[in-house]
Amino acid sequence: MAIRKIITTENPILRQKAKKVHRFDPSLQRLVDDMFETMREANGVGLAGPQIAQSIRIFVAEYEDRKVAVFNPEIVKAEGEEKGPEGCLSIPGYIGENIRRATKVVVKGQDVRGKAIRVNAEGWFARILQHEIDHLDGILFIDRLDSPEDLREVKEGDLEEGEPALAE
Repeated sequence: MAIRKIITTENPILRQKAKKVHRFDPSLQRLVDDMFETMREANGVGLAGPQIAQSIRIFVAEYEDRKVAVFNPEIVKAEGEEKGPEGCLSIPGYIGENIRRATKVVVKGQDVRGKAIRVNAEGWFARILQHEIDHLDGILFIDRLDSPEDLREVKEGDLEEGEPALAE
């Protein structure tokens, strides 16, 4: 496994629609392993292919007891709406407040071998999945801000005790 470089907003790959994965071969397992290792090293809860300069439709996410790697994900059902905070490993040092997301989602896609899977998620995990799928379409959380005042800079140690790291 290897730590990959996480690209930031100045890289145009983050603004491109990622390509669908058609060929599932053993190299994809190494990519998934690298993505999980990279995400954990950066204290994130999700990481999409474009964030490591791989313009393909893959994301990994891990929160509490849930861990998924989904290729070619698609939200097939979304319910409810809530506003909440989000951060991003590709936009270090900033958090967006009041980002609107569905409270529950069903995501369909494929696993590392190309087998069809469905992921049901609610709450924070649903927010993570929506954030990562946005990355695959070239959308960043800053595009979802209602107001520029909802973007705030954060420094090391600014987070409250027990507040999630928010880095996705």
